[in-house]
Formats: sequence, structure tokens, C-alpha cells
Amino acid sequence: MARQPDESPAADGPTSGPRAEDRLDRILGRPVPRREFLKLAAVGGASAGLAAFLAACGANGASSAPATVAAPTPTATGTSPSIVPVASPGRPIKIGFVSPKTGPLAGFGAADDFVLGDLTAAFASKVVINGVTHPITVIAKDTQSSPDTAAQVAGSLILDDKIDLMVVESTPETTNPVADQCEANGVPCISTVAPWQPFFFARQKDPANPKPFDWTYHFFWGLEDVISVFLDMWGQTPSNKIVGGLFPNDGDGNAWGDATNGFPAPLKAAGFNLIDPGRYENLSQEFTAQINAYKKGKAEILTGVPLPPDFTNFYKQAIQQGFKPKIASVGKALLFPSSVEALGDLGEGLSSEVWWSPTHPFKSSLTGATAQALADAYTTATSKQWTQPIGFAHALFEVAADALNRTTNIDDKAAIRDAIKTTSLDTIVGKVDWTTGKPFPNISKTPLVGGQWRKGTKFRYDLVIVSNKDHPEIPSSGTTLQPIG
Repeated sequence: MARQPDESPAADGPTSGPRAEDRLDRILGRPVPRREFLKLAAVGGASAGLAAFLAACGANGASSAPATVAAPTPTATGTSPSIVPVASPGRPIKIGFVSPKTGPLAGFGAADDFVLGDLTAAFASKVVINGVTHPITVIAKDTQSSPDTAAQVAGSLILDDKIDLMVVESTPETTNPVADQCEANGVPCISTVAPWQPFFFARQKDPANPKPFDWTYHFFWGLEDVISVFLDMWGQTPSNKIVGGLFPNDGDGNAWGDATNGFPAPLKAAGFNLIDPGRYENLSQEFTAQINAYKKGKAEILTGVPLPPDFTNFYKQAIQQGFKPKIASVGKALLFPSSVEALGDLGEGLSSEVWWSPTHPFKSSLTGATAQALADAYTTATSKQWTQPIGFAHALFEVAADALNRTTNIDDKAAIRDAIKTTSLDTIVGKVDWTTGKPFPNISKTPLVGGQWRKGTKFRYDLVIVSNKDHPEIPSSGTTLQPIG
């Protein structure tokens, strides 16, 4: 991805003749900052760097656009891109990228820096509009896990940074306020990592009579998928079919606990009894009321969608107070290795939905990397265990690049929007397709399976896929859900 050109003045010093920088200044018709020249010189000496730059600009050196320099970063293929100046005759395209990198949702954004670095080389040459290669500038903003901050940084990206395209990820508390800003300001937006119902219905003026959005397009799975996955896992081990629901008072919790579109009706139809003590506020410290309700109702299964730190608090209190379910299938909180490790020995046997893993049989449309290669590259670069958001953060930029390449006029945001709505692309998370209009316009569904955390080999726990009933193309471990020991 393009870096902003260095605007600092060139450092002057004694010379014995015309400097290479001076010759480059005359050819380009603009002053070249010293640091920019030194980057070029690093390719193979000042003369070689100058020659490479002139070759990139053309024999007559007519281009006055800054060079795009790809920084060496770990990639999913295990190699590092060379530092090679690339001619950029087109204007820079600005992409705003909003995600939670700090706060209780930080696990969702933990791999963002890796993903951006991994895609640097791909973006340097693969966004071509009407035969013109455009450098890409990604301006990343942290929501601090706050919906208000998400809206504020989105507004700043739109109004101050003048972005051409917005991409955003991770829970309705992030995707919805950003998408609303884009809808209000006529900016194309691609979002992911939030079940589609709280993204689509919660933003409708009249949820009973939903209408398509003009500027915001979302890809992820839905509540019907996670319910199906959880029911399949719960059917693999004996229980009394009484389920305790742990639903917070936020976009996810209200959607999962919704009597009509959430868990209650499908669970009842499948013969399960749901105990729902009501909504609690995020970052609560005390869960005795919920624990007592589950104990009184004799729940043997636990489900819900709490924040990672809230589940850690809840589960430790539950064990201390004598509530230990046979099965605990929990969304959001149990997605990340760090969240499960925070529970110590209590993490073994917990289960969750799996949106992406190294064994998913998909590859990147940008780099050609398989899911396994991308996960391995992350571990090599960070020494950390793979985490599910890696695939979807990568896919965001796959979809963005594909839409930009099909845009007819980069200066017309409606043209970018129209390219997004005609997307039908095989990505590292599966097919992203908005051409069918199903289940609703603006929504494209991606596959979902289920997994259980078990003792690991290289890391403390491994997430093992135990349910692929709805998507047999995604390999299962061949084992079934085991009751918590």
C-alpha cells in the first residue's frame, strides 16, 4: 500500500558536482526530498536507484507522480517483496479502515497490522482502473471498542481525509455506526464480522418493512447459521437440553436473544428449553443473578455472546458458585486463543462458532495464498497462534481491490458503489456475492462451522472443528463435541 510521500526538505551538503538528486529534480520538474532519494538509492546505490526510478517513470521521465515503495513484510507465501519503485501515474486512492484495536473488543483487531503489511506488495500493482495503476493509501482508525468513537472516526475519514472507500469490521458496535455514516454521506462501504441480522435489521427505520441500503454492503454469516451449528454440536453429546442464555444489552446480545429472530424460537422448536435471565450491561463485574437462574433451572448447556473479559469474569464466578455446564458454546468471547488461555485450565472443552481457520479450503484472490499459508505467515511474523479475524480482514481488502478494479470512474463514488454491488468473488473466506440479492440486498453470506478448544501441541489450546454439517466442504477433525471435563 502506498505511503504518503515524505514532505520534509532535502538535506543539503557539500558536493563535488551535480548531485543525482539535482538531476532527478530537473527531470521530474519537482524537488525530491532527501529521504525519498535515499530510499531509491538503497535499491543498489544512488546511480542504480536513479536508473530504476527513471525506468519506472518512462524513458523521458515525464511522470511527476511519487513512487510507491513496497516495504519488506512477512507474507503468506513466506517471502518478502523486494524494495522496488513502482510508477504510479494515477492519483492515490484512499481507503478508510475502521476496527477495534484497543478496549474489550481488541481481539477482533489484533491481526490488522499483519494483514495490512501482508497486502502491501499486492496492492502496489493490482489496483488498475481503466488501464491506470493507482497507489493505495489505507488510513486505519481504532474505535477503542466504542460505537461513538466508531462514528466519530468514520466521520473524520469521510469529511477530513476525503476517502474514496470505507472498509470496516467487527461486531455491530463497530460496523453499524460506521455504515450509518457512510450511508448518510454517500460513501461506499464494505463491512464484515457481524451477524447480518443486527447489521441489516437494526439499521432499518422500520425493521418490519426492510429496505435496501444505497451505500453499505456486508458479508458474514447469520443467526440462523450459528443456531444450526450450535444445535448440531449439542446433539453430539448427552444433556437434559436445558440451556442458559448469557445475552448482553448490545447489538449482538439483543439479536441473539430476540424472541422472533434470535435463539428462543429455534431452540424451542428443536426441543431445547432456554433460560434467559434478561440483558446485562457490558463490562459487568457481578453475574450472581444469572448463575443462580441457571442453577435453579438445572441448565446443562451454556450459550450467549458476551465480551471476552465479561465471559472470563462470568465463568470463573460460575465455577466458584457451583455451576459447571456440560456444554458451553459461546459466541464472540471464545473466538480468540488469548480469551481461552485467560481461563487457564477452565478453557479446555469450551466451544464456539468457527468462521475461518487454516483448514478452510479457500485461497486469496489477491495473493493466491491458501488459508493455511496465511495462518502460518501470521504465526511466523508474530509468534502468535492464528486467530479467526485474520481471514476476514484479508477478505475485506480482496473485495475492495476487486471492486476498485471494476470501477469505471474512480472519481465517482456511485461508480465504486455500483462495482461493489456486482461483486461475485471467491475469497480466502469463501464466496462473496451480492448479485443474488439473497437473503437481502446488501448482504452476502459466508460459511460457518463449529469447533471445540482442546489441549494443543505448539500452543496451549487448539480449536478443532467438530461440526461441518452445513458446510461439508470445510474439513472436520472427524471427532464429536466432548462434554466439559
